[in-house]
Amino acid sequence: MKNYGIHIWSNDDFIIEDGLVKVNYRSKPSLYEIIKRIRETGIRGPVLLRFPHLIRKQIAALYSEFNRAIESFEYKGRFHAVFPLKVNQFPNFIESLIPIARPFNYGLEAGSKAELIIAMAYNNKNAPITVNGFKDRSMITLGFLSARMGHDTTLTIEGLNELENIIEVAKEFDGLTPNIGLRIRLHTSGIGIWAKSGGINSKFGLTSTELLEAMEMLRKSGLLDRFTMIHFHIGSQIGEINPVKKALREAGNIYAELKKMGAKNLNNINLGGGLAVEYSQHEHIHHRNYTLTEFTNDVVFLLKEIAHQKGVQEPDIYTESGRFIAASHAVLVTPVLELFSQEYTEKGLRLKEHNPPLVQELYDLYKSINPSNAIEYFHDSLDHMESLLTLFDLGYIDLQDRSNTEILVHLIIKKAIELTKEKGRAELKRIQDRVQERYLLNFSLFQSLPDFWGLGQRFPVMPLNRLDETPTRSASLWDITCDSDGEIDFNVDYPLLLHDVDLAKEEYFLAFFLVGAYQEILGMKHNLFTHPTEVTVEFAKDGSYTLKNMVEAQSILDILYDLDYDINALQSRLKSLIAESDLIETAKKDRIIEMLNLLLHENNYLKISPKRGEDG
Repeated sequence: MKNYGIHIWSNDDFIIEDGLVKVNYRSKPSLYEIIKRIRETGIRGPVLLRFPHLIRKQIAALYSEFNRAIESFEYKGRFHAVFPLKVNQFPNFIESLIPIARPFNYGLEAGSKAELIIAMAYNNKNAPITVNGFKDRSMITLGFLSARMGHDTTLTIEGLNELENIIEVAKEFDGLTPNIGLRIRLHTSGIGIWAKSGGINSKFGLTSTELLEAMEMLRKSGLLDRFTMIHFHIGSQIGEINPVKKALREAGNIYAELKKMGAKNLNNINLGGGLAVEYSQHEHIHHRNYTLTEFTNDVVFLLKEIAHQKGVQEPDIYTESGRFIAASHAVLVTPVLELFSQEYTEKGLRLKEHNPPLVQELYDLYKSINPSNAIEYFHDSLDHMESLLTLFDLGYIDLQDRSNTEILVHLIIKKAIELTKEKGRAELKRIQDRVQERYLLNFSLFQSLPDFWGLGQRFPVMPLNRLDETPTRSASLWDITCDSDGEIDFNVDYPLLLHDVDLAKEEYFLAFFLVGAYQEILGMKHNLFTHPTEVTVEFAKDGSYTLKNMVEAQSILDILYDLDYDINALQSRLKSLIAESDLIETAKKDRIIEMLNLLLHENNYLKISPKRGEDG
């Protein structure tokens, strides 16, 4: 696992060279180098790195593969795509996306009024806007305004009441009406934790009966010519190709039937999202069983085949695969603050002249352990520890003996791991399954990796350096929230091995990859930890890179303001309480108020350096 499965999940976006993980682009800087540059500015908490060139790479791959398939199968329709804003609405992402999208005519999808406002303000001219989700009259009105602004806007109907509102608003506007799409409720569903996006009991879409009624409503209102698209969606992360093929056959036949019923301008099928991202970093576990080439071939071939069989026009193809576009562009880097076994050093031993027999035996095990007896002594030490802890509970040994027990057992474990690391995975695994090192990270799992907490979604993780050394510590990762759920535990199915580091001498950083889709906007302000500092890394043609758009994590005052605290009143209250305190000398009160004001303007993450003795 020394390469952390980088060949499985990275799509060649990142590589390992000289013991460092590097960006596989132009000058190929290491993430370690980039983070060091950022820390020179004083940043000490977690950092989210954005790489716009990876957004461009994914969009180009999507268009290239669909256009290749269209040409290969002599398909008469065209390919279009939109980015679903629900995946990532952050300004630094959107402002990178829009210029990249321009040459592809890549548009935006909105699922709320606020998202539609973003689309209306930022979308490139002539690029499509699709509007999904439940809509009230004001959201539909925004869709009409979008069309009046010149945007190629399609309002996708989720229910017949929305169509009634569109008909009414169209009368008021008495002119240009946006395109109308109908979301169809397929019998086909996806698989996995997002499968309920599709299927006959799904949240969205019109049944066959409702489709017939919608057609009649459009015809009677004179809006049938505005009906241009049908839309379906069977899941956010479709790991298997078969559900896609089944859904396409069903949707293709519905499309053909609606065309024959008089929907002459119905020329578009929107597949929704679902293109899977490979998150696994282990050979025996995979989250996607198909390639982009296979996906595009199947879509184009099946729609061509159905159109030919039914004698209808081959439709233009739309997709809304936001995860595929956004996931790879963002990397979360967080410093390790502490290894919880590091206090167990030989210097900490306080051995007595006459120790309890089991403590003395532990010391003898520690001094005589070697490669041939390492596993045996490891097991003996654990047995001795259990016995000694029982003796402590019964009052037969004191706290100094207990401390010596804990230190000696940890020293034996570390020696056993070091002595067996060249003996093969089986020997080492016997230790790793029993003992994990806990790495404390300066981040909030709830804020930066909410899908792990909520769905058990794992993300590729690896250290930034020392990748030419064999990692030996089976790692559990702890965040800095005061919540026991803020942990990524060691799991034998997803083993994470890290290095044994001395944080008094060196810094050690971990990077989480593929976090650019959903994680940012779904992040929770648990313990009031907010979005980490973000930095955009842009490359010039000469290979050099610059750090742009650095936005530091919110200050404590900003966080409280977002929670609707009156921060002026709060600061006045604190100032008054300090002034009234009898515990503070009068001459020092102004200085304390000044110190408090400075602290209120810092962010909530821990501002410390792992190197002991340095000013954090």
